[in-house]
Amino acid sequence: MTEPKPRPPENELPPVLGRVAFLAVVSGLTPLIPVPFLDDYALRQARESMVLTLLSEHGLPKKPARAVELLAGSHVGRTAGGRLLGSLKGLALFPVRKVFRKVFFVLWVKDCVDVASQALHHGYLLNHALERGDLKADELEGPQPEKIHDAIVAACAELDPRPVNQALRRLFAGSRLLMAEATRAFFSDQSPGPRTPSPDESAEVKTLTERLIAALWEERGYFVTLQQHYDTHLKARRAA
Repeated sequence: MTEPKPRPPENELPPVLGRVAFLAVVSGLTPLIPVPFLDDYALRQARESMVLTLLSEHGLPKKPARAVELLAGSHVGRTAGGRLLGSLKGLALFPVRKVFRKVFFVLWVKDCVDVASQALHHGYLLNHALERGDLKADELEGPQPEKIHDAIVAACAELDPRPVNQALRRLFAGSRLLMAEATRAFFSDQSPGPRTPSPDESAEVKTLTERLIAALWEERGYFVTLQQHYDTHLKARRAA
């Protein structure tokens, strides 16, 4: 029987994969921000930061802003779960908190997973597109950024993301940061309001990122298939 190939050392993984994973984790933590609209703003910033990072990685200019917005999917709203959770977090449900806190925590984890998964898929495929040369500097102001974004969305819609989402769910469900935020939200008798980040948060983000990179390596076959779907959809859009 052929032995499975071991996961290579960190320094043998493409560095850009680590940056995509890091920004996916950062995106996935934005639902923890308890201030209305600030969480959406932070998510948009994280998405666009990923695009800017990848453009720079491949020697492309970081403008125009419209191209960055399109590639980041900034024009796409939050998930339905995120909008629902945002509304629930603003309600005064203190008399029934014990009944609902577990449901809220499950919703919160789901929202973190959905947001991180979307960022991870988009970042991975955008890096693939740039490696293929699908976007050149003189195409940033044309229709190509939107075609690439639409091909990414179409490719993601065709595959079942559960293998990746399950890995993300394990990460976020065991997150000390998320547990601390849930405790503040559901056990405090006062509105939690804005918070001051704790010193160990950056360490946890780093840990979550490293665990996500390991999960990506385990699911590399899934991402190869994802790339193939993207290639097919972009080819169809170019021919249209």
